[in-house]
Amino acid sequence: MQIKLLTIAITGCLIASCSNSSTSSKQAVNQPDKTQQPELSEFTAQTAPDYTNMVQFPDGSYFVGSKKGLPNEQPVHAVDLNAFYIDQSPVTVAQFRAFIKATGYKTEADRFGDSGVFNFTTNQWELTKGVNWEYPLGPDNNKAADNHPVTHVSWNDATAYAAWASKRLPTEAEWEVAAKSGKNSEQRFSWGDQLVENGQYKANVWQGDEVNHNSNEDGYRLTSPIGAFGKNEAGLTDMGGNVWNWCADTYQPYPGNNMPFRKDETVKVIRGGSFFFDQNGEDSFTVSGRSFNSHETSLFNTGFRCAADVK
Repeated sequence: MQIKLLTIAITGCLIASCSNSSTSSKQAVNQPDKTQQPELSEFTAQTAPDYTNMVQFPDGSYFVGSKKGLPNEQPVHAVDLNAFYIDQSPVTVAQFRAFIKATGYKTEADRFGDSGVFNFTTNQWELTKGVNWEYPLGPDNNKAADNHPVTHVSWNDATAYAAWASKRLPTEAEWEVAAKSGKNSEQRFSWGDQLVENGQYKANVWQGDEVNHNSNEDGYRLTSPIGAFGKNEAGLTDMGGNVWNWCADTYQPYPGNNMPFRKDETVKVIRGGSFFFDQNGEDSFTVSGRSFNSHETSLFNTGFRCAADVK
């Protein structure tokens, strides 16, 4: 697993980076300050989920995976899901700020003192000092816009936010069902079968075949405001591109997939792709595309949305 994560970091895919390989160097050189971190049980959680900006999907049997996708998307298999809600859009900077103010929570980027940013001058990933959810490029640069998806949040941070909101992270099966608008279809992307329709990009994605070239044809170099590229049929935004979405699951091959693999409970699923270069190209933005990162990794192209049970 560690070798695979390192390979992804080198190719610039998600810099699962600073996943197992560089996460371990973080721990050795710069231990996080846990002394002032409130325990999850100490949070004053909201009394009930706010379903206002969530979309509900019914219980039922759904197909997950792809016949034509990458090897880790196979085989197509049925999953039985209980009815669930999922956030219409990724959690925004403004929403995350409310969580920080209410709880005093310190993200892992804040406790480590750095987070993963791609340096477009040197064309390499760096653990940049002072970077966090509020200053995604560092304290000497602009604050993150309130209506953009929050970034530099680890899986652990996302889980803490969800608990405070009386929600949870979606399973990857729920995420995929939502991306398909609840249909058992073979549609490639959440919005259709083409990344570009009528000359317009349908998501905030990287335009270029190399990590050092992006033509910015979609109008955004980094994150975009949530909903800037419209909604899918179910009313969800940003279900492809903009930022990777953390999911609840520990990453592993699907049932029936015999890929050599050693499961690691610290490695979690991410879905949807992002604005940044990925070695899998368009495959990272599809409804079935899946990847992974370590639970304490935080990056400038990874965020999350929440889910909730129907009660």
